[in-house]
Amino acid sequence: MDQASAAPAGSAPVDPSPLAPASFAVRVPDADLEPEPLDPEQIVSGAPEVTGKVLWESADGKQVRGIWQITPGVVTDTEADELFVVVSGRATVEVEGGDTLEIGPGDACVLREGDRTTWTVHETLRKAYHINL
Repeated sequence: MDQASAAPAGSAPVDPSPLAPASFAVRVPDADLEPEPLDPEQIVSGAPEVTGKVLWESADGKQVRGIWQITPGVVTDTEADELFVVVSGRATVEVEGGDTLEIGPGDACVLREGDRTTWTVHETLRKAYHINL
């Protein structure tokens, strides 16, 4: 991501790298993301592609904050303890033995560690997240 694009207009550029020592702001919809290939066994249908960027990681590696995106398709996952807010896109997340979550822009979602999920991504979904490992 271009450093200047991460800062609000009139603000100094920031360094949103892992373990960044200072507070910072990132424009989530415009952030450049890196490929994060899916395990082919997770793909149920379609050809979804995942990209992301870690913005911060605790010194002990047990907390991670970042941005994640997935293109349309159906995938399975086993979740970490996570809170995220959807910035754009739309998906249906089926939690095995639990609820089916319809999520879209502005929705906050909490997933429990160990939840087995099936994500049906209807429109490319981008989220900002905090994970406890």
